Amino acid sequence: MKKMLSCLLLAFPISFCTAAEGTGAEIRMRLFGSTPQGEEVFVYTLENGRGMKAEIINYGGAVTRLLVPDRKGIPADMVLGFDNLEDYVTRSPFFGCIIGRFGNRIANGRFTLDDSTYTLPINNRPGGIPCHLHGGKGFGERIWEAAPRLSGGCPELELSRISPDGEEGYPGNLEVKVVYRLTEANELEIQYRAKTDKPTPVNLTNHSYFNLHGEGNGNILDHVLWINAKSFTPVNAGLIPTGSLMPVTGTPFHFLEPRPIGYNIDVNVEQLRFGGGYDHNFVLDRKGRELELAAALHDPASGRYMEVWTTEPGLQFYSGNFLDGTLTGKSGIPYGYRTGLCLETQHFPDSPNQPSFPNTILRPGELYESTTVYGFSVK
Repeated sequence: MKKMLSCLLLAFPISFCTAAEGTGAEIRMRLFGSTPQGEEVFVYTLENGRGMKAEIINYGGAVTRLLVPDRKGIPADMVLGFDNLEDYVTRSPFFGCIIGRFGNRIANGRFTLDDSTYTLPINNRPGGIPCHLHGGKGFGERIWEAAPRLSGGCPELELSRISPDGEEGYPGNLEVKVVYRLTEANELEIQYRAKTDKPTPVNLTNHSYFNLHGEGNGNILDHVLWINAKSFTPVNAGLIPTGSLMPVTGTPFHFLEPRPIGYNIDVNVEQLRFGGGYDHNFVLDRKGRELELAAALHDPASGRYMEVWTTEPGLQFYSGNFLDGTLTGKSGIPYGYRTGLCLETQHFPDSPNQPSFPNTILRPGELYESTTVYGFSVK
């Protein structure tokens, strides 16, 4: 077993670092800011010694930076975000955060479970049609307990919290753990675990906005995307799935053959008009329940190549259609139209109201388990 070296910088726990001898892997912690309520928020830096670095805050579990080298070995930051806590608290469109209890939309903020109807806050109105989005004041707006560590020579950050019974209208006390792990293979692995004392919907994901050019460096329309999906879930004007599946063949949603995102994004078809571009759940072609390759994204200019592996049945591809230049990121450059994209692994939107969709109800005695891996290389 590798000898672990620990060093104190200033006064623990305000700042510290832990390193694995011989690998270059380490994890560091420092104060990021304080909420308006006076709660301290910390940023944890995970570094693997191969040129990749992730920074994560325990406010919302947000990935604030993800440094990845290009084909020349020059690193750039792959994710949109802010350099201060205030913007995450007051302005963030879910940049990099943990989404829960239920990722994506629930129609009219209502669902029925075991003959009881639950009402959730309405926080989104696409097309003027009300819905509950990403858990309302959800997991991305909460302080998480953080436990940084080295495991097998790799830096990890375990985040945990209890979502109390009735939070945002959801039933049951939900115990949640999310582990971020940075591997020597330049992978950011995210493991989700949850258990409950009452039946409740659960659908957890991460909402990072990616730009393989580097954040603040142009749009993502020339990124080449492949998605392992023969169908997607079409939506109505409120971006709620109709309940049916639509084949991607012959549509702008055909990413089974890698193609630039901008190739068909402005084609005048109803589904793209509803979302202002891509904002749809793709039904992944899966062989089982283990990790499988769901999507791949390539920036030909830098050579950066990202694979998305997941245990989930769906993938939400969002092409940054609502970014409008009003948010200024870490580089001091406004985030304009389609300057970032999301590839959110998930169960399907509105599943509590769609009996034909894969089940999202977690019951007492069951364990919710989900894993997603974002792997980086060059080609």
